[in-house]
Amino acid sequence: MPEARGARRPRAAAPRPEVDASRLAAYEVLKAVRVDGAYANLVLPAVIRHYRLDARDAAFATELASGTLRLRGTYDSVIAACADRPLRKIEEKVLDALRLGAHQLLSMRVPDHAAISTSVTLVRTKGSSGAGNFANAVLRRVSEHDLETWIARVAPPKPPSRYAAVAFSHPVWIVDELRKAVGEAELHAVLAADNVPPKVTLVARPGRATVAELPGTPTPYSPYGVVLEGGDPGSVPAVSEGRAGVQDEGSQLVAALMAAAPLEGADRRWLDLCAGPGGKSALLAGLAAERGAGLVALERQHHRSRLVARNLEGSDGVVGVVTGDGTAAPLRPGSFDRVLVDAPCTGLGALRRRPEARWRRKPDDLFTLVLLQRQLVSAAISATRPGGLVLYATCSPVRAETGDVVTSVLRLHDDVRLEDARALLPDVPDCDGPLPGTVQLWPHRHGTDAMFMALLRRV
Repeated sequence: MPEARGARRPRAAAPRPEVDASRLAAYEVLKAVRVDGAYANLVLPAVIRHYRLDARDAAFATELASGTLRLRGTYDSVIAACADRPLRKIEEKVLDALRLGAHQLLSMRVPDHAAISTSVTLVRTKGSSGAGNFANAVLRRVSEHDLETWIARVAPPKPPSRYAAVAFSHPVWIVDELRKAVGEAELHAVLAADNVPPKVTLVARPGRATVAELPGTPTPYSPYGVVLEGGDPGSVPAVSEGRAGVQDEGSQLVAALMAAAPLEGADRRWLDLCAGPGGKSALLAGLAAERGAGLVALERQHHRSRLVARNLEGSDGVVGVVTGDGTAAPLRPGSFDRVLVDAPCTGLGALRRRPEARWRRKPDDLFTLVLLQRQLVSAAISATRPGGLVLYATCSPVRAETGDVVTSVLRLHDDVRLEDARALLPDVPDCDGPLPGTVQLWPHRHGTDAMFMALLRRV
């Protein structure tokens, strides 16, 4: 039937503007962290490949996603001050987009109009036009002040832990644990260091690669590392060939200290009791091969033991990779000369690398982890021969996981004594641990993850 003259035709909906790929990639990372429990540093490479980002856009997406996760606590306080409703009543996907917008406005060199318009477009793409109007209003208020001014406005001056939690974007319980570990004078320094993106550090695996063939600046304390100035580490030939890897200098020092500790008698059998994903195992295997020793790598989870095996491909000094529970492993008692226990922990020493961990970990996690850590060290002592060594290491400065575990183990085992690990790192300043002879590294002092080390000898 012909249309009546003068009848009004329905108006076509205006096409929604598209979100640029780099911001969409950052949003997908935040979603994966929130919905799937993913780690940003592990999911980022896949997302970057999916959106086919070039180097510049990939760097933008990385900073946007990681920076937003680091400063989420601060941004949430700012957003709460700018919104007309509590955060709990803001749809989670909208809140993710608001956090991304806040990071661009307050911590990146993005013009205000671009940060606001792209974030509003993101909200409208993922949600509704109404949510877009809400986001526009909130972000315009966010843009009225810089980050320093906002912190002064929203961070409560008292109590000190609450101020630090908002100003440095850490849960209050983590602030309190770090205060116990580092002291009041350095508390803000270590909190601030957790919010600085770490540079990529490479490790040359002995017998397979040399520091001289790796691009970058030699690390100040580890003889095996270099700090990569930029670029994709996977493009370095030694890394792509498995002769070198990406590894924090603190982790390199764990392996170096274990190998350097003086030992009388046989030095042929080494054990990495909690080997996954295999970075330390690969360095230990090279060090073991240099002196004719062999390494057994043990990992409880099958998919992680496969990662260990992949990291050890082509390495000399490897006896085998075993999938098993380190607390009850099928190991003959007293059969190893050196044992490394790089124990599962809260990971609060690596918050600059895994920023989402600060929001995922809970105080109750400490109880379960400390019990496991004690069990693993006891199992390591049982597997070590008289005169042999156990190196206990955690990527955490929390006292419950460091000095308290060692003290508990010494009380339980009268055939074990604490050795002076600190003396084995003479070139590393200010790294005294909570117990005499133990080692505690710090990101704000040493530029490393906050690794703890205690050396135990079975007597």
